[in-house]
Amino acid sequence: MDQKSILQFLRQVMANNNREWFQEHKKEYEAVRAEFERGVQQALERIVTFDPEIAHVQVKDCTYRFYRDTRFSADKSPYKNHFGAYVNAKSKKALRGGYYLHLEPDHCLLAVGNYWLPTNILTSCRNEIMANTAEWLQCVENKEFVKYFGDLPQSEDSNIDRWDQPQGFGMAKLKTCPSGFPKDWPHVDYLRLKDYCCWHAVSETFFEGDGWLDEMERMFRAAKPMMDFMNAVIDDYE
Repeated sequence: MDQKSILQFLRQVMANNNREWFQEHKKEYEAVRAEFERGVQQALERIVTFDPEIAHVQVKDCTYRFYRDTRFSADKSPYKNHFGAYVNAKSKKALRGGYYLHLEPDHCLLAVGNYWLPTNILTSCRNEIMANTAEWLQCVENKEFVKYFGDLPQSEDSNIDRWDQPQGFGMAKLKTCPSGFPKDWPHVDYLRLKDYCCWHAVSETFFEGDGWLDEMERMFRAAKPMMDFMNAVIDDYE
């Protein structure tokens, strides 16, 4: 993937985020989007080797419109400043977890898991963690998972969006133990999570060429057991 050209174009969009400029540079947009989609196709071909559930997914199923929905936003900029692709066996809008690629100037990353769950499904996920604690800990406290996504934060001020951190597990968490769960449970911090998403920031040269696919596979494989654990619960609701 020509990451350099993609990020260069995105920086130009950030500096000229208006329809007039974009129309004048439409061919450049089409070229870098095609290059991004080529990379997404490579990612799909690699992911299917260890996750056959996504065998039917095509590039068009996991990419997004570049045009922003500004109806309910104070920011009326018409275009996004990133390219993203979400590889999910059931669709981009499904609740179950999937794999995410994100290219943005100064903020490229790979992520795995789900970003938001309704309270009733979160409760079921928390119950599953308590019922199968040893299995869960093996998923999220093994050497490879911690290497790429770090330890779960223990601080009380972690109820914030942590997406800008170099790596992490859980973008936001409750300030206290969720209602109905034991506050003195040894692993209560896993119950306080509002999502089960892990991510790892990568450099602005990470996606250059084809060598990135090996490292992407290692990261995604490290996170897949955690995602599978949660998807086994979530799938009962979809």
